[in-house]
Amino acid sequence: MTTMFGLDPYFRDLDRLTDWLWGTAAGTPSRPLTMPMDVWREGEKFVAEFDLPGISEDSLDVSVEGDAVTVRAERPDAGDDRTRLVAERPVGMFTRRLQLDSRIDVDKVRADYSDGVLRVTLPLAEAAKPRKIAVVPGLREAISA
Repeated sequence: MTTMFGLDPYFRDLDRLTDWLWGTAAGTPSRPLTMPMDVWREGEKFVAEFDLPGISEDSLDVSVEGDAVTVRAERPDAGDDRTRLVAERPVGMFTRRLQLDSRIDVDKVRADYSDGVLRVTLPLAEAAKPRKIAVVPGLREAISA
């Protein structure tokens, strides 16, 4: 027997149990949900982007503590007044923590949220940026003298 969405109701409970055990379903208070992330380097900064579709900007929290950036977001449950036919979008608290390199200037970390994507920009500290060393002519003569 299948529903109009092609789902076998006998396997629905198995799916819920699997999701609960792996921490991906709504109502899993023991483990926070994670969010997909990409990180790359752009010149003298690192950029991290997090996919957070349907998350309200008010529920986002980005903080720097010690040597880590923590991103928290919450997607609230739509309520019990709905009869769910398919529930694949997890609800609850999402958390992701990035260990920072000591070369990051934590005072200049910036976060922007647009179109369901949170972008965290992590600039290198001035001391960590590459520096050009001047070559002085005649240095060998000064050393041998």
